[in-house]
Amino acid sequence: MKRVLIICYYWPPAGGPGVQRWLKFVKYFKEFGIEPVVFVPDNAHYPLQDESFVKEVPKDVEIIKFPIKEPYRFARWFSKKKTQQISSGIITEKDPSRLEQFLLYVRGNLFIPDARVGWVKPSMRFLKKYLPENNIDAIVTTGPPHSLHLIGMHLAEALNVRWVADFRDPWTTIHYHDSLRLSQSSARKHKALERKVLNAADRIVVTSWNTRKEFSEITSKPIEVITNGFDASEAIAPVMDDTFSLVHVGSLLSNRNPEVLWKVLAELVRENEAFKKALQIKLVGAVGQEILASVQDHGLRHFTKVPGYVSHSEALQLQHNAQVLLLVEMDKEETKAIIPGKLFEYLRAERPIVAFGPKGSDIKVILDETQSGQFFEYQEHHELKQELLQLFDNYQNSTLGVSSKNIKQYSRRELTRKMAELLKGL
Repeated sequence: MKRVLIICYYWPPAGGPGVQRWLKFVKYFKEFGIEPVVFVPDNAHYPLQDESFVKEVPKDVEIIKFPIKEPYRFARWFSKKKTQQISSGIITEKDPSRLEQFLLYVRGNLFIPDARVGWVKPSMRFLKKYLPENNIDAIVTTGPPHSLHLIGMHLAEALNVRWVADFRDPWTTIHYHDSLRLSQSSARKHKALERKVLNAADRIVVTSWNTRKEFSEITSKPIEVITNGFDASEAIAPVMDDTFSLVHVGSLLSNRNPEVLWKVLAELVRENEAFKKALQIKLVGAVGQEILASVQDHGLRHFTKVPGYVSHSEALQLQHNAQVLLLVEMDKEETKAIIPGKLFEYLRAERPIVAFGPKGSDIKVILDETQSGQFFEYQEHHELKQELLQLFDNYQNSTLGVSSKNIKQYSRRELTRKMAELLKGL
């Protein structure tokens, strides 16, 4: 069995989608001949926590917790709320306050590539001793935070160990990168580090086809697409909503405001009395004030429930109970490569998906391939209205559903098999 060291920042009790990718790989690795050893920070600052993930960590997996000094802990002296938002990647791009501008400047220019860079050197010193003494065959680093790739790069160079760099998100083209108020010098440093990492890794793994295309212009190293996925290990019995429920699960913040959806729903409420009586909108998770204001402005607040953050298990149940699932990505060129992790859980729920995003999005590729829903650009008003009317008609006739195809390839077990084959081939 091949022993692989996995270096990651997000690990239970961390909540949110960032933790799930490698938690699930670790959960299934031994079935495919990989013995994982997990290296994570001790006392990390996790803006979201979900204790339900702790139960999923295999009891027989070796986990090394190494101390980290979190600069965000000190930044909270200025503003706890703003610090938590920025550390979560939540950036207010419209009229940021002077405090927020200051915190963004510090984050982007003094901590390169990110605020966890202080963990790099202490971790390197520890792991340079640990790896030779513990028969580690290969290492994996996963980012963001992309500073963890610097640990992998230096270990690979110092110990001649094989190294895979896993990118859950892009680096310098991530949607909030330009909001960090980078100086020209800092911007060049970010680009240089990105190029250095991509050309030093033995293999690169990304979660979307657009990211692979982007990285292939920087490096000639092999790049594999291994998306995120859904875990089907536990059965979920749907209890279908009685209402015509449109459910969004996850954060709905920072330019993820589907104005076209609110406009169309407002029209349908005015024009169709049956639609008005049946409609229910559920926004589960963190919801920005801009979203709530838009919902209010279109007269939809009465139809909207905002239960806040729920555990992952509760989120899954809500997805299975929904009549229609909503997926919203920013309408930006740089978000074409972003495939929200919830998309794959939506696939498993096998409820019709209505998604929004930019032209050329990888989300559309998956929806078309699996025949699990419809993708709309933000300007497609008429097309969206016709789709919602058809879905509502199916709901009224008790025929609302989808006949998905080819979704097994996105199961966590199948994706783990793919990742294990890559690691064994190093």
